[in-house]
Amino acid sequence: MTEPMLPEAFKQKMEGLLEAEYSAFLASYGEDRHYGLRVNTLKLSVEQFRSLTRLELDPVPWAATGFYYREGDGRPGKHPHYHAGLYYIQEPSAMAPAELLDVRPGEKVLDLCAAPGGKTTQLAAKLQGAGLIVANDVHPDRVKALVKNIELSGTRNAVVLNEDPAKLEGAFTGYFDKVLIDAPCSGEGMFRKEEDMAKVWRPDWPEKYAEMQRTLLRQAARMLKPGGLMVYSTCTFSPEENEAMIAAFLDEHPAFAVEHAPAFGGWAPGRPDWLGGRYARGAETAGTARLWPHRLAGEGHFAAALRRRGEPAPLAAAGPAPGDRPGRPAKPARRGAAGAGRAPARGAAADPREALARFAAEQLAAAPYGAAELECRGEHVYAAPAGLPPLDGIRVIRPGWYLGSVAKQRFTPSHALAMGLRAEEALRTVTFTADDPRAVRYLKGETLELAPGELRTTADGVPAKGYALVCIDGYPVGWAKVQDGMLKNEYPPGWRWT
Repeated sequence: MTEPMLPEAFKQKMEGLLEAEYSAFLASYGEDRHYGLRVNTLKLSVEQFRSLTRLELDPVPWAATGFYYREGDGRPGKHPHYHAGLYYIQEPSAMAPAELLDVRPGEKVLDLCAAPGGKTTQLAAKLQGAGLIVANDVHPDRVKALVKNIELSGTRNAVVLNEDPAKLEGAFTGYFDKVLIDAPCSGEGMFRKEEDMAKVWRPDWPEKYAEMQRTLLRQAARMLKPGGLMVYSTCTFSPEENEAMIAAFLDEHPAFAVEHAPAFGGWAPGRPDWLGGRYARGAETAGTARLWPHRLAGEGHFAAALRRRGEPAPLAAAGPAPGDRPGRPAKPARRGAAGAGRAPARGAAADPREALARFAAEQLAAAPYGAAELECRGEHVYAAPAGLPPLDGIRVIRPGWYLGSVAKQRFTPSHALAMGLRAEEALRTVTFTADDPRAVRYLKGETLELAPGELRTTADGVPAKGYALVCIDGYPVGWAKVQDGMLKNEYPPGWRWT
């Protein structure tokens, strides 16, 4: 790999900061970048994936589910296992912040700047379906990718918001056990991975982003409960956006303290010596983490774990089941939110729950939700996670696991429902191996002919007609309708293999 064209002002700044290490730092830009993926343990274990895949994988030291793969080792993003949501392609250093947050099943977690969803799905896998993940992003276009990645991962207990964080504070004051702020930043750590960022970078970018980062930290702090933990991260080297940001926050918020980052292979401590003594608590930033491209196999990152002092509320032994929703449901989002606030379609059932119940009886072996836990917004039906506060005035894109829609008293299952199910939860399944050409043909949207015995049922007497859950190596990828030995493809056009 040839060294990218780095801005001269950037090189001068880094030479001044790194001094003796600068030569090694600069030389790292002439090395090949590192490619990573993270196994989705909502679907299968690491051991199961390693026995299934042909990729040659090496562990990422700071992520138990993270692995390096080789650039020439096929195209993981164009493999049927990717479309089954078995893994997420993620830069290795980008896995670090979610690991530092130490999420446990049953917790309430906020990913404040979530799009495109890599860290959200990493956090959701740690919850293992118990608790709640709220994923928010202020950019409407980026939220589309966030929703898609959450659905692909099979996450059942996520709520997706598209809102300015300032509007979340009132609803979620002191609510979350864990908060991740993967803050917008000047992106200096990504210059090797994305050369176009180096071309457009400007010396004033750290100052430009710092005010936004300061605001996000203050907002997140208000939404964290006593005893809770939040992680602030960037993909930049700038001290103004990293140690200085944390030191200023600590000076303003005496209830917070840095939790020392573990010494994973190649992680370096923060650099309070770069702050020049300007902050009363600046020395505490030595407990933050810097990931340098010349010290480890990954790009540049910074992460700080901040604990809010106080006694945490006791955590239930197993946490609420996905879809649990005791008490009254949250009020609907305002009109205009996707799938929310609209009048039912002409001919829709009086109560979409009734159409869903008929679908479940005819098409599912086990319904992973209960009638009391369902939330209807117009013709759309969701299984909402437990314990959400009312979200009046907040733009809600997904109030929970999107199950499907109802028109003319008929329920149409969503792709999100298919991806969140396990094969044994469907009455009818069809499974192809990843090597079977029909797996890719299904993902391209083609109608397929079944051989005798290929349609499997989980109970006796199930008609060979209706919805079937199509699986690849036993893991769902979508719906098809079975009739007369044919699979009528229901794979969404926007998801199809191209």
